Amino acid sequence: MNVTYCQKCIENKESIFKVLTKEQKELLTESMNCISYKKNEIIFKEGFNPNGLISLAKGKVKIFKDGISGKEQIIRLARPGDFIGFRALFANDYYNASAGAFEDSIVCIINKDQLYKIIEENHLFALQIITFLAKELGEAENNIISLTQKHLRGRLAESLLRLSDTYGFETDNQTIKISLYREDLANLANMTTSNAIKTLYNFRDENVIELDGKKIKVLDYQALEKISRMG
Repeated sequence: MNVTYCQKCIENKESIFKVLTKEQKELLTESMNCISYKKNEIIFKEGFNPNGLISLAKGKVKIFKDGISGKEQIIRLARPGDFIGFRALFANDYYNASAGAFEDSIVCIINKDQLYKIIEENHLFALQIITFLAKELGEAENNIISLTQKHLRGRLAESLLRLSDTYGFETDNQTIKISLYREDLANLANMTTSNAIKTLYNFRDENVIELDGKKIKVLDYQALEKISRMG
């Protein structure tokens, strides 16, 4: 177990664990198991049963479903500090989607029994979890609206904004901090890869973005927001 990463998960002052007592934090840390994954490795598969709460300690992760035709649909992005697979855990259900690493990543798995024990003991912690789940539900609803009601340009613009909001920018404050295959971007925007590439080049020709291999630089953030709003 990588104790350093486990401690970071629990000691993060922005996380739901901030309301735990010192003893409760120590109990969770002792029960955690941290696992490393290489780029493109699967963290969990749809249809499997969760055995704990998974916290992303390092890296970038996609949560996705395989469509009938075999095409992926990326339904959520995760960054360090985020939880993945939590719906299945709290619903006592199987995973209804899969998770894969965009890059080398480390996840910490919190033992289910210890987690539930602390939820019963600490009502503030239970409230933190409810608030977290409500926010995630709101974001999921907004994403559904975006994918079903917006046209291609609006969907791609929305996806680029999601990527920048989730992972931020590099030191130039323009280049989105992720190297992304065009297929993954298409799967995030619910587009074919050819349409995603065509629309990207349109954005480039309009001086909204700049392309450098798998890197995307946002030249005009306000224009991207406007395209997203117009749908």
